[in-house]
Amino acid sequence: MRVPFEWLKEVVPISVSAEEAAHRLTMLGLEVEALERVDSDTVFEINITPNRPDCLSIIGIARELSAAYGIPVEFPEHDVVAEAGELDFNVDILEPALCHRYAGRIIRHLKVGPSPEWLKKRLEKCGIRSINNVVDVTNYVLLELGHPLHAFDLHTLRGHRIRIGTPGGTLGSHATTRLTTLDGVERDIPEDTLLIWDAERPVAVAGVMGGAETEVSSDTVDIFIESAYFDPVSVRKASKTLGLKTEASYRFERGADIKMLKKALDRAAFLMQEVARGEIYGKIDIYPKKYVPAEIRTSSDKINRVLGLRLQKSEIIGLLSPLGFSVEETGEVFTIKPPAYRMDVRRDADIIEEVVRTYGYDRIPATLPKALVGLTDREDLKKVYHEKFLGELKASFLKSGYTEVINYSFMAPQDLDLLQIGEGDERRKTVFVRNPLRAEDSCMRTTLIPALLRNVVHNVAHGNREFRLFEIAKIFIAEQADALPVEKRRLAAVYYKEKTKALYPEPAADFYVVKGIIEAILKDLKISGYSFARSSEPFLHPGQSADIMIGNDRIGSVGALSPLVTERLEAKVPKLSLFVIDLDLDRLVPYTMQELKYRPLPRYPFIERDTAIIIDASLEAAQIVTWLKAYPTELIEDIWLFDVYQGKNIPEGKKSIAFTVRYRATDRTLTDEEIDPVHQTLVAYILDKTKGELRS
Repeated sequence: MRVPFEWLKEVVPISVSAEEAAHRLTMLGLEVEALERVDSDTVFEINITPNRPDCLSIIGIARELSAAYGIPVEFPEHDVVAEAGELDFNVDILEPALCHRYAGRIIRHLKVGPSPEWLKKRLEKCGIRSINNVVDVTNYVLLELGHPLHAFDLHTLRGHRIRIGTPGGTLGSHATTRLTTLDGVERDIPEDTLLIWDAERPVAVAGVMGGAETEVSSDTVDIFIESAYFDPVSVRKASKTLGLKTEASYRFERGADIKMLKKALDRAAFLMQEVARGEIYGKIDIYPKKYVPAEIRTSSDKINRVLGLRLQKSEIIGLLSPLGFSVEETGEVFTIKPPAYRMDVRRDADIIEEVVRTYGYDRIPATLPKALVGLTDREDLKKVYHEKFLGELKASFLKSGYTEVINYSFMAPQDLDLLQIGEGDERRKTVFVRNPLRAEDSCMRTTLIPALLRNVVHNVAHGNREFRLFEIAKIFIAEQADALPVEKRRLAAVYYKEKTKALYPEPAADFYVVKGIIEAILKDLKISGYSFARSSEPFLHPGQSADIMIGNDRIGSVGALSPLVTERLEAKVPKLSLFVIDLDLDRLVPYTMQELKYRPLPRYPFIERDTAIIIDASLEAAQIVTWLKAYPTELIEDIWLFDVYQGKNIPEGKKSIAFTVRYRATDRTLTDEEIDPVHQTLVAYILDKTKGELRS
């Protein structure tokens, strides 16, 4: 919006330079993007945000400067001292929900012609070309007061009557729905578009554009000036539907000032009397839907707490009152009523914004953020890191190819039967819904897996052959009959990959792929010391499943869905192709807070030794790794298994386990002579633990 500085100073007589005023407006939230010298004046190019339609005028910008400098606004002269006669005119608002107020005046014996130079120059500085003195006055008042007006040639209005309604409403039974607008285009008007009608036909699209048949021309001698308030949604819809965007619609669709309506009408009549020598007749003002200001309650304590300030109550009132806010103080509570032109202020957060921008963002003291020092309570730490942890966890699953899903928080008791959950399991402690919408949603979920299995069935039924899904949500456990359920946060995921013919052999079994995903996610979360142990979850395959352990703490499970469960699913899901992950996030959070220690990159080379031993087939491979890592020496850097074998040349009931040990010293290069005795001792140690023998 272009705003001449000299025009501004007529309304608010400030003595500062244009540059200083531009800086102050920018700090108030009205960004001055450019300053342009035009003759002896400076024109501001101001970026008005969509929530501030009150600033789309000279008076609106002047209010901001008035509050900033403490100088009252001098409202332009608009009082009509004498009227030549009564208004012989009728106005009917047929759609009061779309037109809250409608006012008008008749000006007679006008002399339509060129505008005076002062009026032309002001319009030109604002980017509007001069048309004639009557139209120029309506544009001038639009820029000055921010309220759109429209002038009709009085002798083209039939029946001395104005009606406001829609073609599909009261007027629809006998009225046409075609209108030629001022741009010369004949338009089909939708039935829900608000129109201005005379006694017989539509003459304007309300709040958007007038009709060509009632346009003010050089032959016009009498006019009817319209000043109204139209519903913003109605104007916006009409503007978009008809493809018409005007200065009037731009303001009406953002919310005009319903109280400025009368002043704008009188100001236009005053100026037309001055520049066109017209005679002012009486005024009509129909106001069926009175404006009721919103009441917003807040307190000085909340304002100061949000802003980090220590403002006194009197200071807060002093910052809001110049902006037109009515402030009533009752004890510690403020009851604030915004002015009619501030339609954007609806809640206490808006009030706080008004306080701080008037006070000055640059005056808020800079303070360092508070560091988390001395938090030792486990629950406090969980709260502090919870959101960060969830974000990192989601990012890690997304990186692993998973898609997040959100399911309803309900399930059916039969879902637990499907998963073969035992009666003594806490997941049987369900909370039942009194009035469920359907039997399948009769209780709150105690596990996330049934909903994910329904997602699987849906995807398989639609032909998806490979997908990965995960969900992070709460489960609800009824630990006590008369108490609220305990809410626990869980993560569940499914990995589905149908067995199909492939050109190349799979590098690893799907179970190890999913297990590898879990390991990658735990590493992303900087969690160490985890291990896997055989799982006893009833819904998992006994030979392809594992509990996820950190120390002695079970944080979840992973594995193939049991064939007994797979067979009972609604859709045909191939066996051993569906893998499930279930994590207890409340147990996992504390392990994300482990102290991390920096370790420099090794300077000296490592030595590796491979060994294969034959042990009892019932001995868990994870237990072997645990024993190896517990061997007391600082030279072992890492240990991992690379082969498990049963078959030819291995006795029945036995299996071969092969592992690699990496040795490295931090202060020297190790030699074979130094490592061989250590490795022989390690092998003897593990053979003693396992009661096994060295494989030759």
